[in-house]
Amino acid sequence: MRRILQARSYDELTVRPKVSLRRHRVSARTILMAYSMDFAPVIARIPDLVSGAINTVVLSAEAIAIGLTIGLCVALARFSGPVWCRFISACYVEGFRNTPLLVQLFLIYFGLPYAGVKLNADQAAIFAVSLNLGAYSTEIFRAGLMAIPKTQIQAGLALGMSQIQVMRYVVLIPALRIIYPALTGQLTLTLLGTSIVSAISAKELTMAGATIESQSFRSLETFLVVAAIYICITFAFRFVYWLIGLWLFRRRAPTGSATAGLMLNMQETRS
Repeated sequence: MRRILQARSYDELTVRPKVSLRRHRVSARTILMAYSMDFAPVIARIPDLVSGAINTVVLSAEAIAIGLTIGLCVALARFSGPVWCRFISACYVEGFRNTPLLVQLFLIYFGLPYAGVKLNADQAAIFAVSLNLGAYSTEIFRAGLMAIPKTQIQAGLALGMSQIQVMRYVVLIPALRIIYPALTGQLTLTLLGTSIVSAISAKELTMAGATIESQSFRSLETFLVVAAIYICITFAFRFVYWLIGLWLFRRRAPTGSATAGLMLNMQETRS
């Protein structure tokens, strides 16, 4: 009220807030410009980040190996197993695909001790990530299996091939060729998803970065370096997937005498 009485004009009432707002903006800009990035505290702890990166690679490799094995077995069970096996497989897949990985991690790490199963943070992390990947890869594998025509399977059986040979030569390799891009994409997501296990203090790259950040108070610099390391690891894994794809799918098909030798080996194996 006093301000209104002391104001000489309407312009004075409207200009002062604008001036204060401008001063606030200038002070904010000054603070941002005053911040200087310093990577020295982070570089001094590079060995900790390297150790965390190695743990991330090991964790991802173990989880991928176990998860793909689970996914292939469950996919075969859903594809050609008995009714009860299909039901159990479907419950597993739907349960893990419709709940967050973080919740699964907490249930395994904090819930299994009540059942008498005690796992440390690293073991719980591998177990949770493997089961999560197994559920997602199950559907990817099953899509590839369902993409193979039944007539192709019947043709393999008509040629005298055994069930194992049909599954290996007629079903799995062509199905893997179909699903390989989607499967490698899921594996990349699994690699990046291992950062969640830092919530239970599992030893990996994100946990190492969080420890360094809490000691150096350089959040931006720390996680910029962590992000750069994740990019390098991801590209390395993708390069390995590319090499595996070259080895699996770009080999020359056997022709002529090689085909005859293959058929002879199959007949000898059958006999």
